[in-house]
Amino acid sequence: MTTLTPRPTSSSRPARGFWPMRDLPTLGWLVAAVVATVVHQWVPEPRWLMIHLLVLGAVGHAILVWSRYFADTLLRCAPTPRRVQNLRLATFNGGVVAVVVGMLAEWWWVTLVGGVALAGAVLWHGVVLARQLRGALGSRFAPTVRFYVAAAALHPVGAGMGVWMAGGLTSPLHEQARAAHVALNVFGWIGLTVLGTLVTLWPTILRTRMDEAAGRAARRALPVLLIGLAALVTSALVNLRLGYAAGLVVYLGGVGLLAVPAVRVARAKPPTTFAAWSVAAALGWLVACLVTLVVMVASAPDWVAVDSRTALVTPLLAVGFAGQVLLGALSYLVPVVLGGGPAAVRATNRAVDAGSSFRVVATNAGIVVCALPGVPSLVRVITSLLVVGVMAAFVPILLRAIAVSVRTRRAGDSGGDTAGVNDPAHSPAPPDGARPAGQRTGLAAAGLATVMLCVAAGAALDPAALDQPVASASAGVVATGETTHVEVVARDMRFEPSTIEVPAGNALVITLVNADDADSHDLVLETGAKTDRLAPGESATVEVGVVGQALEGWCSVVGHRQMGMTLDVRVSGTPMAQTPPAEGREPDQHGHGHAAAPATAGEQPDVAAALGSEPDADFEAYDAALPPLPPAGDGPQVHRRTLTVSEQETEVAPEITQRLWTFGGTAPGPVLHGRVGDVFEITLVNDGTIGHSIDFHAGALAPDRPMRTIAPGESLVYRFTAERAGIWMYHCSTMPMSAHIANGMFGAVVIEPSDLAPVDRSYVLVQSELYLGPQGGEVDMEKIRAERPDLVAFNGYADQYAHRPLTARVGERVRLWVLAAGPSRGTSFHVVGGQFDALYLEGAHHLRPGSGSQGGAQVLGLTAAQGGFVELTFPEAGHYPFVNHSMVEAERGARGVVAVTAAGRRAPAREAARR
Repeated sequence: MTTLTPRPTSSSRPARGFWPMRDLPTLGWLVAAVVATVVHQWVPEPRWLMIHLLVLGAVGHAILVWSRYFADTLLRCAPTPRRVQNLRLATFNGGVVAVVVGMLAEWWWVTLVGGVALAGAVLWHGVVLARQLRGALGSRFAPTVRFYVAAAALHPVGAGMGVWMAGGLTSPLHEQARAAHVALNVFGWIGLTVLGTLVTLWPTILRTRMDEAAGRAARRALPVLLIGLAALVTSALVNLRLGYAAGLVVYLGGVGLLAVPAVRVARAKPPTTFAAWSVAAALGWLVACLVTLVVMVASAPDWVAVDSRTALVTPLLAVGFAGQVLLGALSYLVPVVLGGGPAAVRATNRAVDAGSSFRVVATNAGIVVCALPGVPSLVRVITSLLVVGVMAAFVPILLRAIAVSVRTRRAGDSGGDTAGVNDPAHSPAPPDGARPAGQRTGLAAAGLATVMLCVAAGAALDPAALDQPVASASAGVVATGETTHVEVVARDMRFEPSTIEVPAGNALVITLVNADDADSHDLVLETGAKTDRLAPGESATVEVGVVGQALEGWCSVVGHRQMGMTLDVRVSGTPMAQTPPAEGREPDQHGHGHAAAPATAGEQPDVAAALGSEPDADFEAYDAALPPLPPAGDGPQVHRRTLTVSEQETEVAPEITQRLWTFGGTAPGPVLHGRVGDVFEITLVNDGTIGHSIDFHAGALAPDRPMRTIAPGESLVYRFTAERAGIWMYHCSTMPMSAHIANGMFGAVVIEPSDLAPVDRSYVLVQSELYLGPQGGEVDMEKIRAERPDLVAFNGYADQYAHRPLTARVGERVRLWVLAAGPSRGTSFHVVGGQFDALYLEGAHHLRPGSGSQGGAQVLGLTAAQGGFVELTFPEAGHYPFVNHSMVEAERGARGVVAVTAAGRRAPAREAARR
């Protein structure tokens, strides 16, 4: 079967209007997505930003450019006027900018304007395609253009779903709308366009003829795909989860119809170029993600779970499918459209194909590592940065290829250009000097080795991934030569069974199964034998060796041992009282040996020295200023924020560091600020190594789903309406809760009452306790249980505002919001030299200025998890200490200073901030 010979391009210059000017925004959006991905590893930017920049911006723009080009070519129509196409593209890209800005700034009207612009541009595109199609019904390539028309018709509906969600929906309607939004935009707008294009482009990339059955398969597949999409959207909106899973199965069937001729062509002419392998890998990820979603959705208990599980697959669709198909298609199309004659096209192809085997293998192996459950956080970060770097290399490679094409044409190496998009007879020849198979294999092996090196580096740098040598448990007993196999299940902070009996002299092999829904667990024996940390559903085996004495085991996740997650190994056949204690073990009152306290992993911090020391000169205190409110609208506003759980070593006092668990990279987490009636949509992303959760005291709703513990790599959306004013605590509620709060997982939500008077300055001070483990280590659970804090701090760092004072001026009215985050201690907040004429405690004014009362207040007394605010003015310049007036806590670091300057002179720090 022959294919269409497209319009020839000029031999002296590239096809004007398509490359490079019109597709430059594609590269711009691609670079923006790469930057957002890199920044997201350290800054709590929302994950959707990277996905929208790539899928909505880069892929969407490319679809408008290239589907227009293919339609003109396949239907043999006159080229679209440049002015019309440029206007359409400008409208689309302006819409993308407006949507991104509107969602980041939480300006719904801007998001609405952007959504309308996007829908209008795509609908305009689709109407023109439909008119062209009606005038070319006899074309055998019409099925491809029908895919484009269908995709363009679905996009405005998907954009409308996105704008609808941005306006604020309650759960589970919000999750149902998002499921429909993903189906329409990813599987409809992008999926249909890609699948329709590859009917003709795939054999062209392989430089062979179309399969005889390809056109027939396209005509059969489109109705199946549309039925699947209709089932997806309808089921999502009418609350039929199994119907949504069935829609995915139907859509997968449509993909299968198209895959049969595509696979047949690939078997006849295997892929050899970067373009071919990248497109093939992209389609593989599409199928894999569809299959995974079918299983996830079918087993999900509700739409909240569907949304959480879909969020795990969406980045794989964005990067593995959409990203790779974009790079693969551009790698083939740009040399063809640039033209310039066979020599120029061959030279451009060689440049575009640089390092193809390495790039394809490194990208896809890296995506696989990032997709695996239970991968340590640092391994995932390093590997994802590798994937981003390899994909970003496409931009300089492509720019270099364009330069090569220009140089070749200028050198006079071009001849008559008949290179086409869909005619193998006129397709450019394979790149000259193609690498031998051995060299391609070597580059592929280098790509795989690079990924393995990233995994090894992440594991080596992650303390949770380090192994320990296994010591003997035999205590000199004679080995019997037999082995005892035991399965131990970790569930609900217990090992089942919690006691194992082993005949003396037998070797012991324990298989640990993590049957929890979200928490990670491991098993560590006092001999040093241990399993890796297991994600839910995983299992591992630990070989203990020959057993001749009683042993103790436990889960090493912070707090789990103290919650009762211990395992006893007992020896039968030998009297326990006669078993001599092993070295490093202490006999109890019955003569049994039990583990002595484990040695610390590092030196214990010198608290006294730290409290008497100055921080480094470049130390920056936690910004205590209350974040400003967005301008008031006509009604309640929707505040969207992504809080990413991360584990990082953080300084908590001069020369003292701890490995904290944080929301958004800081302890306390970011301060959220809103008004009564506002809606908060918080996306929690667990990039840690153990299970975590979040509990917002500012909302009232059943905790079963939104406050559930999620495993590493998972995410959830927590939506609540702030119905009452106050300063409210949020924290991790995963057990043991005391450990999670004490190790940094807490923050404040300030909801202002409607009658709150304006002040000159507002500060937020969150008091918490620090129970220090070894230097650079995690919280000490035994100190928590004994209520023996080493430090007490405002905003996570002891004495920080004594070294970096808050500022005010004489006569200014200052409001101090205070929250006692605990986990166990409250505060008696006092400003030395000041008197409070306003006091607000737990939602009620106890003292107001101008009320006629002559009374004042000296402290704001709060128990753990309580909050409020006080107001005062400073009568003269000077330094006013603020403290927890439970003085032992002040001496542990709960203190600071307000530096007050004269009324006519602005405080230096304030002036610097103003400049």
